[in-house]
Amino acid sequence: MQDPIADAITRMRNAQRAGHTFASVMKSQLNTSLLKLLQNEGYIEAFQADEETREIKVALKYHHGYPVIAKITRVSKPSRRVYVKAKDIKQVLGGLGISIISTSKGLMTDKDARDNNLGGEILLTVE
Repeated sequence: MQDPIADAITRMRNAQRAGHTFASVMKSQLNTSLLKLLQNEGYIEAFQADEETREIKVALKYHHGYPVIAKITRVSKPSRRVYVKAKDIKQVLGGLGISIISTSKGLMTDKDARDNNLGGEILLTVE
């Protein structure tokens, strides 16, 4: 697999469009960190790693029957990396959405990166 992050967000997006309550994504440290951020920001209910199948079961979140994640987009790809300085990090939907940025201190949201004055690679945006 070339891009495990794109695979994870595609699986979550497809599961939400089909109305499923759970999605299964590949287990990795990067995906675990990504899911922790999504859970802390309130975009998913919970997640649990399964040691036998090496997958993570993600409990998707809905509000009044609609998915909480309206749009999730991969920004930086293996073929085209997108880096940004701390002062150039823009808000998503005027602060209603988030960008997840890979910094030297680990994955963090756009707000945390601006507060800590850290730039990095923009992995994805969530609306």
